Amino acid sequence: MDWHHYRFRSIWELSAAPRLVYTVLERVEDYPRWWPQVREVIPVDGRSGTARFRSVLPYDLVVTARERLRDPDSGVLEVELAGDLVGWARWTLVPRVGGGTRARYDQEVEVRRRLMRLLAVPGRPAFRANHALMMRGGRRGLAEYLRGDPKGV
Repeated sequence: MDWHHYRFRSIWELSAAPRLVYTVLERVEDYPRWWPQVREVIPVDGRSGTARFRSVLPYDLVVTARERLRDPDSGVLEVELAGDLVGWARWTLVPRVGGGTRARYDQEVEVRRRLMRLLAVPGRPAFRANHALMMRGGRRGLAEYLRGDPKGV
């Protein structure tokens, strides 16, 4: 087993229509408005940017994300990640029966941050729990944001 490699999947059930959810998710620079653990997003150009995030554990992760796929018709957003995490992340949105959206987040990364590599074996359960809490915060924040008035959407 490669202790530095992680695969994550989260499913978010949202009451908003897929097109609205997609519009919000493609505006990565706005993530800090609704996702508490995303502390900062700095656009580099129209296809990439740097993000800093922190969940419960006392460290920030910084990644540069570069767009690999943006397909509103199929509901897919995918980025390549570099920095403290190297790999990819993908949103896949599908309509739910009865209305709303099922948003699936998949991520496959290798940890490059030195401390996380050193603590790979004993820290793995804490790292996975930290990620789960971050995703829970994101789901709650997005659901609340979508119920309100997403400015500019």
